[in-house]
Amino acid sequence: MTLTLTIPDIIASSLRLLDTGRERRVLEALALEGYRSGDLSRGQVGDMLGMDYWQTEGFLKLHGADYGLDEDDLAEDRQKLDQLLAAS
Repeated sequence: MTLTLTIPDIIASSLRLLDTGRERRVLEALALEGYRSGDLSRGQVGDMLGMDYWQTEGFLKLHGADYGLDEDDLAEDRQKLDQLLAAS
């Protein structure tokens, strides 16, 4: 999906969106907010950011969002594990 946003320059500057890497920072902020609000699971954050399990854990911890796993996270992890085991 492509999303176009219009942000005033003064705000974009404050958010460091005029620098290189701005797309990644916006994507990370969106993933963090989705996780904190409960709209995204841990696995979805990893998928969105192209991270493996441990990278996702580190990312969430670095940003103070390393909450405990809930039932949906465990079910998603189990499904991925089952897929990996079936493929090997």
